[in-house]
Amino acid sequence: MGKKIVFMGTPKFAVPTLEVLARSNYEIECVYTQSPKKSLRGQKVNQTPVHLASSKLKLKVRTTSLVSEEEYSYFKSLKPFIVIVVAFGQIIPKKYLNLSEMGFINVHASLLPKWRGAAPIQRSIINQDKETGISIMKIEEDLDAGPCMKQVKVKIDDETTTKSLSKKLSELAAENIIDCIKLIEKGKDKFVNQDHSKATYAKKIKKSESKITWKQKAKEVLSKINGLNPFPGAWFNYNGSRYKIWKAEISTLKGEPGTVLDETLTVACEDNSIKVLEIQKEGKNKLPINNFIAGTKIPKGTKII
Repeated sequence: MGKKIVFMGTPKFAVPTLEVLARSNYEIECVYTQSPKKSLRGQKVNQTPVHLASSKLKLKVRTTSLVSEEEYSYFKSLKPFIVIVVAFGQIIPKKYLNLSEMGFINVHASLLPKWRGAAPIQRSIINQDKETGISIMKIEEDLDAGPCMKQVKVKIDDETTTKSLSKKLSELAAENIIDCIKLIEKGKDKFVNQDHSKATYAKKIKKSESKITWKQKAKEVLSKINGLNPFPGAWFNYNGSRYKIWKAEISTLKGEPGTVLDETLTVACEDNSIKVLEIQKEGKNKLPINNFIAGTKIPKGTKII
C-alpha cells in the first residue's frame, strides 16, 4: 500500500477529492467528517455527503470532536504522511498540526487571500467578482492564512450560480490534489506566503440577507439571486407570500424600482430590470416562468416588495 492519508471533509464539495484519493496509490487511513444530524422532524439521521461516500468506498469514518484528549491520542497513533482537508467545517486545534509528516493541506474555494472564511463561493458571486478559483494551501493556526502552493482560476459570469460554481471548483480540487501531494512527497513543492494586507473575509450567509432589494442596480440583484442559489434563495413578497427567484437575467426595461413592467414578470431595479426565468412560491415547486404565469398572475404595474 501507499503512504497513509487522513482525509477531513463534510459537504458534497469535498466528495470528488475523496473519490480521487481513494482511487490513487495512497492509502486513506481514516476519514473525519461532521456528526450526522437529525432531520427537522427528528425521525431520520442524515449522514454527511462525505460520510455516505466513505461508506460506499468502505473507508473508516470518525465523527468525533477533535477537542477530546482521546481523539487526539487516536489521531496521533495514525501517524499520517499527510492530511487533506476540504470544507471540513470544524476548526482543527493547533496541537494537531504537527502530527502529520507533511502537514495539513487544505483546499479553499477562493483565490486567497481574498474571501477567507465560511462562504467564499457565495460571496464571490454576490460581490460581482469577475473570477475566483481554488487555493491549495498549508493549514496554520490562523484561519485560511497559511502559504499557498497552487491556485487555479475560473471565470464568473451572469449565469454562474453557487450551485454551478461549487461543482466546477470541487472538480478542479479533485483534478489537482494528487499532483500537489506528489510534489510535496518529492520535496518539489513551493509554498508562497499570502499578502495578509489584502485579506478579505467571507462571512457565513444569513437568511436575513436573502430578501431582494429592488432599489439596487439590476446587476446587484442578479448577483444576489445567483449567489443564493441553491441556498437559501433570494426572495420577494407578494400578497403575503414569499417567492424565491432561482434564475433570472438583466433586461433593459426601466421603471420605478419594484414595479412589474410586463406580463412575464420583469421587475424594475434602480437602473435596468430583472426578467425572472425560474420562480418558486413558498410551499410549491420551482417552475419555469411560462408555467408559473399560466397559473399565477402578478399583473403589470404591481409593486412588489
